[in-house]
Amino acid sequence: MKHWNKTMLLAHRIRLDANAAQRDYFTRAAGTARRVWNWGLAEWLRQYDAGGKPNAMALKKQFNAIKYIDPDWCDEDGCPWLKTMHRDTHAQPFAHLGRAWSRYFEQIKAKLPAHRPRFKKKGRCPDSFYVANDKFRMEGMSIVLPKIGSVTLRETLRLDGKIMGATVQREADNWYVSVQVELTTGAAVRARTGDGVTGVDLGINAAATLNTGEAIASPKPLKAALRRLRIRSRRASRKFKAAKAAAGICGAIPKGTRLPVSKNRTKAAQALARLHARVAAVRSDFTHKLTTRLCRESQTVVIEDLHVKGMLANGRLARSLSDIGFGRIRKQLEYKALRYGTHLMVADRWFPSSKLCSSCGFKHATLALNERAWTCGQCGAQHDRDHNAAINLQRLAAGAVDVSSQSALPVASRTVTSGTASGAMPVGDGKVTPVSYEFGQQDGSGQEEDAAHVCARL
Repeated sequence: MKHWNKTMLLAHRIRLDANAAQRDYFTRAAGTARRVWNWGLAEWLRQYDAGGKPNAMALKKQFNAIKYIDPDWCDEDGCPWLKTMHRDTHAQPFAHLGRAWSRYFEQIKAKLPAHRPRFKKKGRCPDSFYVANDKFRMEGMSIVLPKIGSVTLRETLRLDGKIMGATVQREADNWYVSVQVELTTGAAVRARTGDGVTGVDLGINAAATLNTGEAIASPKPLKAALRRLRIRSRRASRKFKAAKAAAGICGAIPKGTRLPVSKNRTKAAQALARLHARVAAVRSDFTHKLTTRLCRESQTVVIEDLHVKGMLANGRLARSLSDIGFGRIRKQLEYKALRYGTHLMVADRWFPSSKLCSSCGFKHATLALNERAWTCGQCGAQHDRDHNAAINLQRLAAGAVDVSSQSALPVASRTVTSGTASGAMPVGDGKVTPVSYEFGQQDGSGQEEDAAHVCARL
């Protein structure tokens, strides 16, 4: 298991209480960043298709030479409107563009699915812009941003370290700032309250079933809000069709055409966006509390290497699986395990955790997906499918500590299920693979307890 060393980069996401003028500037700044990205991407594609080798720095210099004189970047009076925006809003998109192309070529080299960076369309991409660490400062319950001054925060910055930058982003009709902070080892580490080995089986009926038998249910926010989402979606759709009819448009909207603005259509779109934001917030709250509890109360956490993409191909289960968020749970476990000193172990994707009898090791090879309980044909033990899988995952971890010398796993607590000897679990049908803690700074932003800006630095 690899440990992060010296520093860790985390982000704290705080809601902004901005006034009308500040919200207007945020909207214009996000639009500036989006337009500069599109200019840079178009120029990159033009040079690349012509046989050139463009790079982000050269494009930035090219843009700086024309941004105050090109008529396309001037207002109706011929004045360069970019002078009213802070420099970072039209400088940082080039760094993001260079990073996107680097990722694209790396994926091609690794023979992974890849696609070129795409153009950003208003209303189809998140509104956000970056502010460098030397261009703003935190003052208790406010943040001082360039061009607009002090903006009130809903809470103070909880992270105590070196501020590396900030990203202002809109979600529905609210604005947030994500402040990236570099923490030292002592500031990042959290105290752990338990030293046990916990097996966790993720599922739909119960989001997580522990080896103790506890079943943790998911709030399933999408399912709870589905009726309201359909109603608000229909309202927004009707107003959109009315706007097309008023503009005399039938079928697809021609490129460059803007529909007439309607206050009712704007309100309907905002109501729909607020509901989607609430669904995401409820799901995020649940996954953060679950993963924090698992890492705080366990010395070792064992999960399965689920093929989430393949599971989502099942149309009958895709919505329920997405409503729980298996991928986000694993992502949060990976970086929180670093902070709590917890050993996260991932069982092989083909390990039959549900089919193995946790009492004698007999394998029920014909166990179907709809069988939630089964009886062992060898010892007669009765098992709940999810609970049995969690116990097997816990025992797999205890056995791997003793027999798997290649896994490089530290010795975990020998306390396992009552009445079971450590290492009694047969491990011939599966293996345990340690998680590789490799993180890099992302373009997006997240909460303080999100893995969006976790960076292990040597």
